[in-house]
Amino acid sequence: MNREVLLLVDALAREKNVDKEIVFGALESALASATKKRFSEESDTRVRIDRNTGEYQSYRCWEVMDDETFETPDLHIKLSEAQKRNPEIQIGEFIEEPLESIDFGRIGAQAAKQVIFQRIRDAEREQILHDFMERNEHLVSGTVKRLERGNAIVEFGKIEALLPRDQMIPKENIRSGDRVRAYFLRVDRSVRGAQIILSRITPEFLVKLFELEVPEMEEGLLEIVSAARDPGVRAKIAVRSHDKRIDPIGTCVGMRGSRVQAVTNELAGERVDIVMWSDDPATAVINALAPADVTSIVVDEDKHCMDVVVEDENLAQAIGRNGQNVRLASELTGWELNIMTVEESGQKNEKEFSKVRDLFMSKLDVDEEVADILVQEGFNTLEEVAYVPLEEMLEIESLDEATVNELRSRARNALLIAAIVSEEQVGHNIEDLLKLEGMDEETARALASKGVGTQDQLADLAEDELVELTGMTAERANQLIMTARAPWFV
Repeated sequence: MNREVLLLVDALAREKNVDKEIVFGALESALASATKKRFSEESDTRVRIDRNTGEYQSYRCWEVMDDETFETPDLHIKLSEAQKRNPEIQIGEFIEEPLESIDFGRIGAQAAKQVIFQRIRDAEREQILHDFMERNEHLVSGTVKRLERGNAIVEFGKIEALLPRDQMIPKENIRSGDRVRAYFLRVDRSVRGAQIILSRITPEFLVKLFELEVPEMEEGLLEIVSAARDPGVRAKIAVRSHDKRIDPIGTCVGMRGSRVQAVTNELAGERVDIVMWSDDPATAVINALAPADVTSIVVDEDKHCMDVVVEDENLAQAIGRNGQNVRLASELTGWELNIMTVEESGQKNEKEFSKVRDLFMSKLDVDEEVADILVQEGFNTLEEVAYVPLEEMLEIESLDEATVNELRSRARNALLIAAIVSEEQVGHNIEDLLKLEGMDEETARALASKGVGTQDQLADLAEDELVELTGMTAERANQLIMTARAPWFV
């Protein structure tokens, strides 16, 4: 009988092309399942098969638990009881008691067979998935085997993958038997077994299609730097050439538009704009907004946004239908874009000019004329007046050296006073925060400096907000917030 076990394992391993250890494991699970049926109560049974002789032994197991947390006597045993049998045993380990092994020939077991073959099928699927992942393929082509609740099951080779409805191009009609291309998005291991998830709407799918149509990309002469899509409607790609002799846009378009047309056909008619990439952010944005003409751009690097000024007649084209053009340009470049007319830009500049002028008049105690000079020369903050190199300020023709030194001195004094007031406010605020269990002075000061100065304000924060403000762990953030919220539940 033991020889029969070894022969079965050997035959199944060769037939299914899986490791013998997987078959042994499946057989042990099947035998344990059949053994468990001997008991009327819930039980934990295990079977161990000797890999060399085929002999197998069955055991009933109890997990060792602390006396206070002891739960089910059919599955658990108290630590004090377990230590009577084995003084060195620890919580979480198992006490085992040998059982009479079930007769292998009487496993009966349609159920046992199912366990064995299910485990082998899972191992086969995992092996096939492993082989696919090693090939590092991103663009797959297969046949729609069937549709399930709007989702398509796509078969390629021995693999079945899922193309969810929300990853299909809107309004495209995919039917059983159709040939489809899609992008390998991820592996979903939350379902039973691993499931490959495909997508036809991700920008990476667009990039891979162009790589398929444009051999210069595979040769490294051309590169798609960025891509953005409104699936099924419009897309933008930014390209650059690594060979000065090659026109990147013309190469992607192809003879009489053949290359871009092939991609458009695959994407259900999606229009693709091909623009030139630039390492200069402003130039990249101007190119991305094509075909709209841009009058001027103001870059705010701190906020990572740009004010893009266009003529009135170009406004609709720059924004696009439902904001599509500016949205795609923003995704393509990674910058937040504010589209405005020349008039709107003038009004905004005037408002900001007035705001900064009032700041300088108030904090530096200067008249409107001096404040205007500073703003016109590009000064926007007290810090700039205080710490911009002296040589730069002396280049302002309207200001002599004495005036420049006086302005720098007043700016530094204003900043010092503001810092002292802020520190006093922070010191006052942290007193309430420090009363909170688990709070330390460093964290309290960091919170107070960012406007969170009371326990109530801390209690109103979400966990991710507190993590972002302080950089602490999510676990500590949750603990502090719950402690601050404790009075809510009294």
